[in-house]
Amino acid sequence: MKQRKNKPSRQYLKQQNRAGYMFFMPWLIGFLVFTLFPFIYTVYLSFHKVNLNVLGWTTIFNGIDNYVTAFLRNPDFTPALIQFFLTELIYVPTILIISFILALLLNGKFRFRTVFRIIYFLPVIVISGSVMNQLMSSGNVQVGNVRRIFVYQIIESYSPQLADVIVFLFNNFALVLWFTGIPIVLFLSGLQKINTALYEAAQIDGATSWQILWKITMPIIRPIVLVAAVFTVVSLGMFPINPVYGMIQTAIFDTVGGLGVASSYAWIYSMTILLLIAMIYVVLKDHSKDEYVINIRQQQAERLLKQVKKDQRRSKLHGLLDKKAGEKHEKQ
Repeated sequence: MKQRKNKPSRQYLKQQNRAGYMFFMPWLIGFLVFTLFPFIYTVYLSFHKVNLNVLGWTTIFNGIDNYVTAFLRNPDFTPALIQFFLTELIYVPTILIISFILALLLNGKFRFRTVFRIIYFLPVIVISGSVMNQLMSSGNVQVGNVRRIFVYQIIESYSPQLADVIVFLFNNFALVLWFTGIPIVLFLSGLQKINTALYEAAQIDGATSWQILWKITMPIIRPIVLVAAVFTVVSLGMFPINPVYGMIQTAIFDTVGGLGVASSYAWIYSMTILLLIAMIYVVLKDHSKDEYVINIRQQQAERLLKQVKKDQRRSKLHGLLDKKAGEKHEKQ
């Protein structure tokens, strides 16, 4: 007769679950009090006129009047929102491209590789938000005067819009490098998990480095690119490099609009960030079954590599046998 496996009792499982709930409870309470409640309450405030009097805070329902104020009555909000959107479209691809290139370089095999990785990530730790604000206010985040470069003058004569983008990036170059720290770490972790057999099999098939990059590396690390892009969008959204962030902080202490208008600003701002994240998700998401395809490709590459090595050993062995047979024939 088959012996029954000893299953844990219900009382033991309840004790284990109780311990898990106890460790989970502080985070849950913090999430409910400091995240979910403010999240819902700002929605409530965005549809109310909030006043402060001797009785405390009073709210009067005014429908979508705060949102009308944001888009129609405030002449500065819509241009600031468009500027933030365009700034994100410029910053995010630039940060991701620079981060990916640096991650490819740091993933190579060379001396003092760990030291260089620390050097590239060190600004993220050392330069805090207050330090970066001080650098921005003093104008120390730019790299020289790009307008004096001859190549820039040629670009400006053909495309003034592209020239303005180049000036904007060079004027905030230190800020761009500061935001590359976390994406570099994410890209490095993704690159190090790629099976080297894929690269060896591709090289045996005669693939170039450019083909290996776009056919093997990019499809595998596409989920990492998505995570890095979302992280960059959210980080830039919380950093005071755009006028919308400052307008929200100013509106909180405004006696005319108050918290109601500030809440509507914050929600419009949040929806803009979510729209950017949705665009990134649509662009970078691979609609095929990535993991399944990658596993199949890795298995095929490993089999191909083993077969090639076996064929190479056989050809060497046959070559040695033919050589010995030829030497014997010559002696005879």
